[in-house]
Amino acid sequence: MGADGVSSPNIKRVPSTKPPFTLGQVKKAIPPHCFERSLLRSFSYVVYDLLISSLLGYIATTSFHLLPSHFAYVAWPIYWILQGCVLTGLWVIAHECGHHAFSDHQWIDDTVGLLLHSALFVPYFSWKYSHRRHHSNIGCLDRDEVFVPKLKSQIPWHYMYLNNPPGRALGLAVKLLLGWPLYLSFNASGRPYDRFACHYDPYSPIYSDRERLHIYISDLGIFATTFVLGRIAITQGLAFVISIYGVPLLIVNGFLVLITYLQHTHPSLPHYDSAEWDWLRGALVTVDRDYGILNKVFHNITDTHVAHHLVATIPHYHAMEATEAIKPVLGEFYRFDSTPFYKALWREARECLYVEPDEKGVFWFMNKF
Repeated sequence: MGADGVSSPNIKRVPSTKPPFTLGQVKKAIPPHCFERSLLRSFSYVVYDLLISSLLGYIATTSFHLLPSHFAYVAWPIYWILQGCVLTGLWVIAHECGHHAFSDHQWIDDTVGLLLHSALFVPYFSWKYSHRRHHSNIGCLDRDEVFVPKLKSQIPWHYMYLNNPPGRALGLAVKLLLGWPLYLSFNASGRPYDRFACHYDPYSPIYSDRERLHIYISDLGIFATTFVLGRIAITQGLAFVISIYGVPLLIVNGFLVLITYLQHTHPSLPHYDSAEWDWLRGALVTVDRDYGILNKVFHNITDTHVAHHLVATIPHYHAMEATEAIKPVLGEFYRFDSTPFYKALWREARECLYVEPDEKGVFWFMNKF
């Protein structure tokens, strides 16, 4: 145990010992049809989300200017939130394409993923490759790609002055508003590399030589989206683009940070160094959460993430059934937290400040400076 105390002592820790089951046993518990990918069914979710998004955009562009100003001040934030949620669902489907969980055809998955992610200013292949390494190294302090907790000795000196409600609120605001673009552009919160790492740079140390062409393709997707938005801004005005697309995109980015942060940050979760880590124990270093109705809007990426890290190719529409099937196998190694996400976000920001090893060399979150 670290000298400064463990965060949230009333929360039961996930076991850090070697699991008494294998990945093969986990997969065997999942009904065979859960591994089946239906191209028609997968596309139906894309079409549904696009229709809802288009409907929201149509209502906003054709009706809001007719409203009295005091009603418009209410209508626009409602549109931004609803559109941001729907677009987050589309982002999740593109993420699924990157895991080859959309269809049986890799080229279809990559084409759909590239189009959807590019439209949301995400470099599809660039993030697909770094995210794949996250799945390969989750829970390893030395090799995981994102949301890698720091040791106390690595915490900047000024953090202790931000460890209070105003400082915490400021930190969360910056994380939710800027965390995603800062990660893509500057590898903020990512694993350290020996030189500058950026998802838009084909020669970034994140990528191997054989991946570099795909990084160029990802960049072209971003340039194409930028060009289209620029043309719209010329004809409709910059304010139009910001209100219809820009603000919802900020909400998408905020949800991405919120979801991934809470999936991998919890007082009960252990972390391991390279000497102690193995893939199965690392894959269990995640937690399922309850976002209420947003679970469905986000295609259950929120409440089936444990199963996703164990078998990433399961489509989202089978993920709930797969999760229920593996719970008896995982036993106390499975973690679900029903705390409302906004309360959990504040708690984790307060309790999970850094990690320190216990006497067995397993690292746990601490909260005292």
